[in-house]
Amino acid sequence: MVEAKPRMYFKSNCESTYIKNDYVKENTFKEFHTEAIPNFKDIKDMLPIPVWSGHQREIDCYYKAWEVAFGNLRNPKEDTGFVSPFIDTAFNGDLFMWDSSFILMFGKYAAHIFDFQQTLDNMYSHQHNDGYICRQLNEETGKEKFTRFDPAATGPNIMPWAEWEYYLISKDKERLARVFPCLLAYHKWLKDNHTWRDGSYWSSGWGCGMDDMKCRFPEGKSRESVMFSNGRMVWADTTLQQIFSGKMLINMAKILGRDKEALVLEIQAESEYLTEYVNTRLWDEEKSYYFDLWENNELNGAMSVGAYWALLADVVPMSKMDKFVEHLDNEEEFKRPHRVPSVAATAYGYCPEGGYWNGSVWAPTNYMVLKGLEKQGYHKLAYEIAANNLDCVTKVFEETGTLYENYMPEHIAYSSPHGDFVGWTGLIPISVMIEYVFGITSDVPNNKIVWRINRTEEHGVLQYPFGRIGRVDLICRERNDKGERPIVEVKSDIPLQVEIVWNDNHEFITA
Repeated sequence: MVEAKPRMYFKSNCESTYIKNDYVKENTFKEFHTEAIPNFKDIKDMLPIPVWSGHQREIDCYYKAWEVAFGNLRNPKEDTGFVSPFIDTAFNGDLFMWDSSFILMFGKYAAHIFDFQQTLDNMYSHQHNDGYICRQLNEETGKEKFTRFDPAATGPNIMPWAEWEYYLISKDKERLARVFPCLLAYHKWLKDNHTWRDGSYWSSGWGCGMDDMKCRFPEGKSRESVMFSNGRMVWADTTLQQIFSGKMLINMAKILGRDKEALVLEIQAESEYLTEYVNTRLWDEEKSYYFDLWENNELNGAMSVGAYWALLADVVPMSKMDKFVEHLDNEEEFKRPHRVPSVAATAYGYCPEGGYWNGSVWAPTNYMVLKGLEKQGYHKLAYEIAANNLDCVTKVFEETGTLYENYMPEHIAYSSPHGDFVGWTGLIPISVMIEYVFGITSDVPNNKIVWRINRTEEHGVLQYPFGRIGRVDLICRERNDKGERPIVEVKSDIPLQVEIVWNDNHEFITA
């Protein structure tokens, strides 16, 4: 282990304008280290092993995703401010904040082989004294791609979610304690610098990650305005993400015994205020949807998938929930041949061939939708969307041999030319298959696996990782129909409980 040089902000010679954040003083991501990068051929047999009778295409795609992912592992270079080995975003030689966060949500299944989570250490190591973290870092030089007050400079703020998901599968309280002050300081920076006077949040096309979505802005705006300007509007997805981020931070604070600290209480109050705000200012009662708010105080009226951060943020009143969710099952809107497009088919600028964020199907937003549906109890719809998504992606894989950045909503075809995109597209053949098609999710802090059985073919996972050391074999034998009671075999090298759910039935197995 070699101690790194002081963190590098790559500033110009301009006057310093930092308002220092005391939580940054707790940032311990300073020590530089490298490690031997595992070779896919050497570790393939150590991965979770999917079992799915009659579905070799999906299994081949699963291993292809891992092969590309392990080929994208990198060691940090000295004098870049990077401190830990990481997985490359698979785009342009830069490390991206929100791409990395989503990549880690499938990387968690191979944490016993390579610590994918340490990818975010390189974001924390670049944190400024005021809490700011640039959303894009060059892997060769460590340089930030934006100055901190550029509207496109940072976001989306989903690193707390990525860390929380890792905690749920690892119960790594030590890491939670290390990342908490970094995440708290970053949330505070956004609150101080990316809000309007009413407390709502703004971003930009690049800053929110959905780069060129035309329907968010009034017709006729230039592509550059859509990508780089905040449009003087309230951004629904960004505001919802801040509510969600705040709730994740509060969860962490409770576990760490820091929930009475002033900033945590401030964020709790903010989350409560913004929940009321989005339901009074961004909700359209007639359309049953959340929209961006233009500077003229009109809702933009175009359905973006970004509104579904509301499910994870847990802000939708139960009286409005069904109608809000129904849009995902509406064939004129989001239920297209390949689900779920980035904008509804009724939206201004919708492109049947995808058009990047003007209709393409993307792994990160699909995963967000699935997680939100799961949280709100819409398990059947989550399964249907996941099965469709996996089927479409693996059909393209069967034809091309690879995975793409995004896909067409109206055709079984890729939209972006970026192949071998693992990258966040690894979510679909790995996490979406395991968690939503197979229906297997784990809650390590509560020593429990929940298995919602949707398939009739023999299926399951061998060597399913549970916590840091546990391995579990989960197999459901073939059934004649979905009404038949499943025969499940569970073998575990640590004690745990498995809840089996099928139709409206529940059984419990103690392994």
